[in-house]
Amino acid sequence: MTVLETPHLPPTFNRLAWSNLAAQSAEQIALAAAPIVAVLLLGVGEGQTGLLQTALTLPFVLFAIPAGLLADRISRRWLMAGAEALRAAALLAILLLIGLDRLTLPLLALSGFIAVCGTVAYSVAAPALVPSLVSPQQLPAANSRIELARTVAFAGGPALGGVLVGWVGAAPAFGFAAALSVIAVVLLSGIHEPARIPAPRRHPLREIREGAAFVLHHPLLRPVFVTQFIFNTAWFVMLAVFVPYAVRRFGLSASGIGTVLAMYGAGMVVGALLATRVMRRLAFGAVIGLGPVTGFAAAVVMALTTFIPTPWLAALSFFLLGVGPILWVISTTTLRQSVTPPRLLGRVSAINIMSYGARPLGSALGAIVGGLFGAEACLYLAVAIFGTQALVILMSPAVSLARQPEMVSEAAKA
Repeated sequence: MTVLETPHLPPTFNRLAWSNLAAQSAEQIALAAAPIVAVLLLGVGEGQTGLLQTALTLPFVLFAIPAGLLADRISRRWLMAGAEALRAAALLAILLLIGLDRLTLPLLALSGFIAVCGTVAYSVAAPALVPSLVSPQQLPAANSRIELARTVAFAGGPALGGVLVGWVGAAPAFGFAAALSVIAVVLLSGIHEPARIPAPRRHPLREIREGAAFVLHHPLLRPVFVTQFIFNTAWFVMLAVFVPYAVRRFGLSASGIGTVLAMYGAGMVVGALLATRVMRRLAFGAVIGLGPVTGFAAAVVMALTTFIPTPWLAALSFFLLGVGPILWVISTTTLRQSVTPPRLLGRVSAINIMSYGARPLGSALGAIVGGLFGAEACLYLAVAIFGTQALVILMSPAVSLARQPEMVSEAAKA
């Protein structure tokens, strides 16, 4: 069997994949329901919902690294189960507060913050657990399955959360999300995780430095991290101005804007479904380069709407931004798992998640440039930034890889 053939995935991994689908769906339903509840039940305004959204994103910045340390010290399966149980408890707390008519915005923000802390720990530990459940040849297919579950949840979770709140009320929506988290915990409890060699306990800062040094000094992982950071910046520069730009330039209604944005989720689903086949037919490095190049092409297509004002081009742009980058996520996750010693996987995964810190940077940059020079200037700026990230990866040795690298042993040095 060659490295990129689609092998049969073992039952223990399939439990993880189903757990991941339940966990990701719980997250997306709760994230969609929280601001709706804040507005409709608590009567808050835009500024306060912005603070709520901040509370729901802060854990990714604050706790990704500590979660990575834990993932390298204790059982990753039990860390994920504990994190998901924490999320279920936080969601049930919201359910209880609504039932007692005691829910306030600070309590909603606090409960949501705790729930997202569970999300962070689960998201950090899952990629570190996968290599212990499947063979190296199965990694691309396994990562495709994980990303497909995340994509389905991303595409359908927000809509389902909104429908649940609208049809049956806020409390059942959070109750349903909590039930999904409990299902995820039950599925995780049936997974057999191979024992790891206990790592020597050292000062946490030394362990963090070890993980960061491994990423920043590795000739393959460093350009991947830089590319991802720049991509997130460019992506949120574009998102920061798209809605008002679409209303003014295309005359779209709220439903029309939603339809265009939905093409992003559709592209992610298509990309995840095709990922294994694409990775079987193209060189491994070519697939890595495909995502950033597709992102640049998508930015160019969006910039063309300043000359050809049609929402069809905008929809194509979002579709490309879904298809290409999901191939990037699957291929670079496989690369990271292959070249990282098992003892470092949790911390390396956490550092990868820290690249999401570029998102508020991109949003702020879009707000400043859009406010001073208009949305069109932001779209041109996004083209330049997307072009930069494509150049970074195309000039790196990662795109020259003919095949998936061999798995490194525990004895490999950072």
